[in-house]
Amino acid sequence: MKVLIIGGVAAGATTAARLRRLNKDVEMIVFEKGNYVSYANCGLPYYVSGEIQGKDDLLLMTPQLFYDRFQIDVRVASEVTAIHPENKSISVYNHMTGETYEENYDQLVIATGSSPIRLPIPGIDHPDIQQLWTIDDFEKIRQKVELENMHTACIIGGGFVGIETAENLKELNVDVDVIEKGPQILNNLDFEMVQPIHKYLNRKGIHLYLNTELLAFEDHQSKIQVKTNSFTKSYDLVILSVGVKPQSEIAKKAGIDCNARGGIVVDEYLKTNIPDIYAVGDVIEVEHYIHHQKTMIPLAGPANKEGRILADNLAGHPQKYLGSLGSSIIKVFEMAAASTGFNEKQLQAQDLHRHQDYEVVIIQQKSHAGYYPGAKPLTIKVIYDLEQNILGAQVIGYEGVDKRIDVISTAIHYHGKVTDLKDLHIAYAPPFASAKDAINMVGYVAENMQNGYIQLMLPDEYQQIKDHVITLDVRENDERKAGYIEGSYHIPYGELIHRYQEIDPKQTVVIYCAVGVRAYNCARILMQRGYQKVYVLSGGLGFYLDYCFK
Repeated sequence: MKVLIIGGVAAGATTAARLRRLNKDVEMIVFEKGNYVSYANCGLPYYVSGEIQGKDDLLLMTPQLFYDRFQIDVRVASEVTAIHPENKSISVYNHMTGETYEENYDQLVIATGSSPIRLPIPGIDHPDIQQLWTIDDFEKIRQKVELENMHTACIIGGGFVGIETAENLKELNVDVDVIEKGPQILNNLDFEMVQPIHKYLNRKGIHLYLNTELLAFEDHQSKIQVKTNSFTKSYDLVILSVGVKPQSEIAKKAGIDCNARGGIVVDEYLKTNIPDIYAVGDVIEVEHYIHHQKTMIPLAGPANKEGRILADNLAGHPQKYLGSLGSSIIKVFEMAAASTGFNEKQLQAQDLHRHQDYEVVIIQQKSHAGYYPGAKPLTIKVIYDLEQNILGAQVIGYEGVDKRIDVISTAIHYHGKVTDLKDLHIAYAPPFASAKDAINMVGYVAENMQNGYIQLMLPDEYQQIKDHVITLDVRENDERKAGYIEGSYHIPYGELIHRYQEIDPKQTVVIYCAVGVRAYNCARILMQRGYQKVYVLSGGLGFYLDYCFK
């Protein structure tokens, strides 16, 4: 059997290496139009700052290593320009020799990945406008910072790679602005969960221009002038990071089915509509693990999993790809932000509505036992349907973010209920967690909501009605001196049991404290005394103030 693989990096390289481990006799050729066949592209932003010092540290495999270890023929600078299903061959252009030739196959794997979107903006082809994609792209940025005494940079787009690059440029003392067309960066998070990140980046000296439309680029005194709908400013360097699209042009020309966004359509075995042609990685349409509808999730984790499964299928050991969950995490200086499954924006796009179709728990806890030094705030949002099935989660904080999102992702994979989280046995020692871990607390709160012991009010809901409710601050006197919600009534927690009659039982009451624990206890005091419309402000005062940040 002769297998040709178009594209290396994650999905293609994984397919090739796994297939060789399963079949010593199959002939394989990997075609990569770039100069590197397998590299850690997720590490590229950290190469800019020197956090990852050498380019070789990012190279996972070279063509020579592929041949020496696996007897796989890897051809870099070799661009596949056409697929000919009728005679089971491909056309290849060798960028080094200028030669074009054909290669036959028994099985063909398309792992062409995705490519960065280039905006149709005047001046987009300016030589000092860089994109974020290949090792060579990041090498140019690093050299520009090191050799050209660069002081200012503008990043267009607030996605993962754009924000990671902003951080790494800031570590080199470059003044960085980020322009984002939408109201927030990091669209995997909901607005209230990303607001603390907005505030934190502002503190770090990275200026975010949100709701800002890019109009044009122009030369201006040896710099690039960026024109938007709200300002004009010049920079030493402009970096484009506005998203990606699947590289599926050769597949479309060959008659392979693609969706409206260009994603190659495959079945559960990663087969296309044309016999003996398969596809994996960022270029394909996948099934979402939760609702089983088709979507695009261009992430390294799913790409590697798909490559492994496809290799098993090619070797005669059929495996199904069960779908992608979209779990992701980003480091933002000392903070981290992670998500898995659906966020509220995605559910609302499916015409689902909070309280009618799903519920939300937001809690703020310490990353480990509060009495052990160094405990940091940790905020968790979990979304679940009315049958308690977990639909998605988001976690932000300074430590332990990865642990918590991975636990929830695992719970989703095994079809756990949100209330099952209270029963999980999380490893505990004071430096790592609390005896009742934040994950357990999500389960406890969800169970309390299910039993009618508590009602939560999210910041956006409170903003809409705050002028028509009683807002009750139950913190201590000294805490209130440091700040409070304007117009709130103050009864410290320890006094409420004696003063609760000061609150009109006919009114809606929204209670807040620092993080929500005391507010919950106070809500129980009122509810057990006949108060019907009592809510706890999710996440407490600090989280609400972050939500209001402008």
